[in-house]
Amino acid sequence: MARSAHLPLSGRAEPVNTLATADAFRTIAELGGDLAFILDCASGLPIYISPNVNDMLGYCVLDVHEHLLTNKEGPLAPLCAGLQERLRRFAAGDGSRLRVVREYDILRPDGREVPVEVISTLLLDEAGRAQALAGLVRDQSARREREREQKHFASMLNHEFRTPLSTIDGAIQRLEATNTKADEPTRQRYRKIATATDRLIAMLDDYLSPERMAALGRQRQEKSVAPRLLLEELVAQARVAGRKVALEVDELPAQLRGEPAGLRLALKILLENALRYTPADAALTVLGRRRESGVELALRDAGTGVPPADLPRIFDKGYRGSNAAGLPGSGLGLYMARSVVEVHGGTLEHAAAPQGGAEFRLWLPVQDAPGKGLAS
Repeated sequence: MARSAHLPLSGRAEPVNTLATADAFRTIAELGGDLAFILDCASGLPIYISPNVNDMLGYCVLDVHEHLLTNKEGPLAPLCAGLQERLRRFAAGDGSRLRVVREYDILRPDGREVPVEVISTLLLDEAGRAQALAGLVRDQSARREREREQKHFASMLNHEFRTPLSTIDGAIQRLEATNTKADEPTRQRYRKIATATDRLIAMLDDYLSPERMAALGRQRQEKSVAPRLLLEELVAQARVAGRKVALEVDELPAQLRGEPAGLRLALKILLENALRYTPADAALTVLGRRRESGVELALRDAGTGVPPADLPRIFDKGYRGSNAAGLPGSGLGLYMARSVVEVHGGTLEHAAAPQGGAEFRLWLPVQDAPGKGLAS
């Protein structure tokens, strides 16, 4: 699109190459139902507005021009919101103002609000000065409806799971309180059931609570995380659990693209496995290092390691190793952790630790390097 910045802003089909760049690009932009626009930076008034503005926002092209000319604070103001400040900051060297993405609710003439995403970029002349603002307006109504349905579904799941768990929790508490003469193995079974129930209820609170769903809707989700911070948090969790742990970190990038909560969950699962399958006095090592075109975050333990016969299946859904007898768990942890990592374009692998024990290595691509791409 850089070449189109040097075309006549009227966009009239004079030579064939103008038609093939300006008008054709506008047509392509509108194929998906988006609203395309070009505003003159000097006046803030539209040079071009897609005819489908009426379908999306309920205004005709003349309405938009008249509105922006006379009412800078009205419902259509988001189309050029903060334009003069944006131009000032760009001229002062702030390159982040070249392309901006914002979300608004625009009020239609019929009183209905339309949630939109406005993506805009400055069009520059040969001297690098901003001449026009080109952008797309995308109707987010369908996305908002999907999010509403997802929250409703999560709330329903929360209720459906919580009801039987609460019943189990109450029953086991009554058994513990009334069956005071039970032998030690029976009391241990009661505690295992209670611990597993508490853990499931905590997971519901963490991932499927109405408050969590509401927060997801209100906040723009983070898309990056500091790898060193992830490792430091893991060390802190291990120390809270009473384990000796060492942190060995090489130079790491400041940020990685990714969903922080998902990556924290994957590392938490690795730590829970290490705590469960290694002696209480076994030391842990948390490692961070550059590897190939990405970053490797690893957790090493000094336990007995994974039985060789289990290695081909330890990441399988529902698989529990031969050394898991009598220990809590569902066989979903490593499967879930690998799934989260693979969504981020990474890998999760097991390796035998140099001094015995197990080492789980989580590899993630670095954004500025070639290699595996991140899923959107």
